[in-house]
Amino acid sequence: MKLKQALSVATLALAGLAAPAVSAAPAAHADTLICDQYGSTTVGGKYVVMNNRWGSSAEQCINVTSGGFQIQTQQGSTSTSGAPLSYPAIYNGCHYGNCSPGTNLPRRLSQIGGAPSSISYNYVGGAAFDASYDIWMDPTAKTTGVNQMELMIWFNRQGGPQPVGSPVGTTSIGGRSWEVWQGNNGGNDVVSYVAPSAIPSWSFDVMDFLRDVDARTRVDSSWYLTSIQAGFEPWNGGAGLAVNSFSADVTAGSDNGGGNGGGTGQAIVGQGSGRCLDLQGNGTNDGTPVQLWDCTGQGNQKWARTGSTFTNPATGKCLDVANGSTANGTEVRLWGCNGSGAQNWQVNGNGTITNPQSGKCLDASGQGTSNGTRIQIWDCYGSGTQANQVWSLR
Repeated sequence: MKLKQALSVATLALAGLAAPAVSAAPAAHADTLICDQYGSTTVGGKYVVMNNRWGSSAEQCINVTSGGFQIQTQQGSTSTSGAPLSYPAIYNGCHYGNCSPGTNLPRRLSQIGGAPSSISYNYVGGAAFDASYDIWMDPTAKTTGVNQMELMIWFNRQGGPQPVGSPVGTTSIGGRSWEVWQGNNGGNDVVSYVAPSAIPSWSFDVMDFLRDVDARTRVDSSWYLTSIQAGFEPWNGGAGLAVNSFSADVTAGSDNGGGNGGGTGQAIVGQGSGRCLDLQGNGTNDGTPVQLWDCTGQGNQKWARTGSTFTNPATGKCLDVANGSTANGTEVRLWGCNGSGAQNWQVNGNGTITNPQSGKCLDASGQGTSNGTRIQIWDCYGSGTQANQVWSLR
């Protein structure tokens, strides 16, 4: 079963398995060959490289270099309709009790200022694999066992593998387009970002992806980042696949006290329009309408999510359904926070934001995309989504 994805206790009991103990190994000073199923070593005084052949009894060996590793042999084969054979990887953080030297992870998301990372991959033909980051989060500062949320960034895939779950849309992060998948593997939730074509190398901020997961899922800034990993999931072949170089750092930021958006808030951006939820005319009074407008970064476009409410920090007032109505077309406005159902909002995995009292979606009226389009509640679009009801927090 999958060590990297922390299987359910029930599954382990049925299989008569326990999660293997993973202990730190001596640092690799020259190229080091690891063939042990869960063998690992440290590189650069900062990262752990692990073989992590969790899903196969066939031999897999990795050659650990000063900056990463290469798969030397991989003799297993399995259908791409199922789970992969392994996840050889390099990481910063903690994985089943094996923490990288000097790591500052786990760390609360609200205490992270940035997480710059860079990678250079080497790909080969004739194999079925994905090349992916694997980033783990949990409500507690967990260093062992199951984490509740897995974020994957697929830089490349070959031979037909697909992420866990199903596609829920597309997004743009770090100046690149991504297909977004969501699901659950039986042990944890998974959000995957799939590049439309192979990315051989890239430098980016992991926090850009974490913020998107925050906006899409039950994760909020009170959760902990526990590890940043990068490697390969092979289904067949893979000898020659390599991480040539890797870096991942986590820098401190001010603690906003948990909840999405912190003390200064975030913009709520419409997928269909690319525009922000905006308080009309920079209004501060109860009843100020909420509209779409070009994103400016100003205080009248900031919303802090605490629990199930969205508060505008500049006014201290809440996003509100007018008069607590549940009817289609009811205006969404600014109003003094009162804890009523009219001010409760649920951020969903498909990008919609619903008002549980009415069961309706936050909606740009008339499927409008222009400046001044009013915001309302409306029946959610069937079992899928439409762009005027899909939002992201940025």
